[in-house]
Amino acid sequence: MWFVFALLSAIFAALTSILAKVGINGVNSNLATAIRTVVVVIMAWGMVYLTNAQNGISGISRKSWIFLILSGLSTGASWLCYYRALQIGEASKVVPVDKLSVVITIILAVVFLHEKLTIKSLIGCGLITIGTLFMVM
Repeated sequence: MWFVFALLSAIFAALTSILAKVGINGVNSNLATAIRTVVVVIMAWGMVYLTNAQNGISGISRKSWIFLILSGLSTGASWLCYYRALQIGEASKVVPVDKLSVVITIILAVVFLHEKLTIKSLIGCGLITIGTLFMVM
């Protein structure tokens, strides 16, 4: 089931890029990011209440709060940079560079989470990097 959700995530991310590129025309990139963020917040909290998950808030540990907040700050910084790049660059070039996050995530997972780096993953990272560079040249 994780693969279905991951694939849907990729589809929605692709739609996000195309819809954002059209919508950001003539709009300050920071303002556009703020508008998008409000929509995401409403949607996320809607899902929390729809699934009756709001009762779990009190059970969140201090460590989880800290890392979720840091993750949120990182997401915000990513979105601000992404929208600015999308505003001044071509979507067909901005998006592949943004997707280098796959390679960076794998490296960070190895360093900080002590996940194993397999030959297959190493080759995949190399191909993603080469493919990205090939696409933006």
